[in-house]
Amino acid sequence: MESKKEEVQGREAILKNEEEGDVSEKKRSSSEKQKINVQPTTFPPLEPKPSASEADNIELLFDIPLQLTVELGRTAMSIKEVLALTSGSVIELDKLTGESAELLVNGKLIARGEVVVVDENFGLRITEIIRPEVRLGKLR
Repeated sequence: MESKKEEVQGREAILKNEEEGDVSEKKRSSSEKQKINVQPTTFPPLEPKPSASEADNIELLFDIPLQLTVELGRTAMSIKEVLALTSGSVIELDKLTGESAELLVNGKLIARGEVVVVDENFGLRITEIIRPEVRLGKLR
């Protein structure tokens, strides 16, 4: 019981000391305010930094690897159907013959084109590049 009483008295003493300190600090700060000389600060005009050209900036990205995918079409199959595939199996896709294939960069549609054969290798002749506004619209 006495310890609680002492604790309360100690708190009261701390509060009283803080109040007295605030009063004396206010007196000091009012006398200090009279001594302070305040002047506006002047800053030199801002000058734009010379920026690197766009060609220099794009060069930073030249060695970043990207995954390009040419998608001829899509289909949905069950695991049973996939396991049943053998050499010579035909998979029906959702696109018609002659329809354009899609070029995806890191999974995002960038362009469309037609499949061509060059020296016994398949290639893609780009016929349409997707506008940036369309690509950004798909992100929203």
